[in-house]
Amino acid sequence: MNIRTFIDRPVLACVLSILILILGVIGLLRLPMEQFPEIAPPTVRVTATYTGANAETLLRSVSRRSKKPSTV
Repeated sequence: MNIRTFIDRPVLACVLSILILILGVIGLLRLPMEQFPEIAPPTVRVTATYTGANAETLLRSVSRRSKKPSTV
């Protein structure tokens, strides 16, 4: 089959495309779960030290700054 076959017969091209799509979905559904990678959501860890500040003051000052949107 060359490219001209698919241009002359668009129904054949659609049927083959749908067949490939269905086979791909079947293959994906039959894939064992251990083949999928472990995906962890991104996390951010903030460490701050303020000498002489109590826990409440530290919490307010760090959380106020971290609520601002950050860009990467």
